[in-house]
Amino acid sequence: QVQVVESGGGLVQAGESLRLSCTASETGSEIGAMAWFRQGPGKEREFVAGTTRSGNNTRYSGFLRDRVTISIDGAKNTVYLQMNNLKPEDTAVYYCAAGPRIITMNGQYSGGMEFWGKGTLVIVSS
Repeated sequence: QVQVVESGGGLVQAGESLRLSCTASETGSEIGAMAWFRQGPGKEREFVAGTTRSGNNTRYSGFLRDRVTISIDGAKNTVYLQMNNLKPEDTAVYYCAAGPRIITMNGQYSGGMEFWGKGTLVIVSS
């Protein structure tokens, strides 16, 4: 069973930056892509960004594309999410996921993730 562990969350002020990290243990060839999602208070979970293991194919949700960057160290199965100019509405639990592929359509997640972390909390104060 692949385990996914996020880190890097915390309390920041609006306008600051934060980088989240996520590492997936791997027992075989289960991981071809990794992605970030988030779930704000009272909201449904939403897709933030995803990448193939090679890092050659990245996907972003339309509403965050200008403020986040996803990157990956494929050899370490570690994916990063750099978030800039954070806003209070970015407050959420950020989840990392891994799977054989990432499927998106028009910036919306469609499938591919099979292993999920427990999340890391990001709080942005105004």
